[in-house]
Amino acid sequence: MSFDYKRLVKFEHNIGDKDKKVRMVSGVVLLSVSLFTASVLMLLVGLALVATSYSGWCPAYSGFGKNTLSGGFAASDANTGGDSH
Repeated sequence: MSFDYKRLVKFEHNIGDKDKKVRMVSGVVLLSVSLFTASVLMLLVGLALVATSYSGWCPAYSGFGKNTLSGGFAASDANTGGDSH
């Protein structure tokens, strides 16, 4: 599996609903734990998880070509609705 930098500039949604929920919960847990432990690393990882959950796009997934959306289509396909008029 190789990392493709060209896919990073597309900004297509590649995170499914289940993945979003897991990222949001784990990000919030890391953020709250980082407040008590004063760990900057936990704070940064928690912020990254919450941000990718909120946006629906993960740059690492884009680079490696991974997609956890159900049905396997990206945001550009969802905007067209699959219809070709």
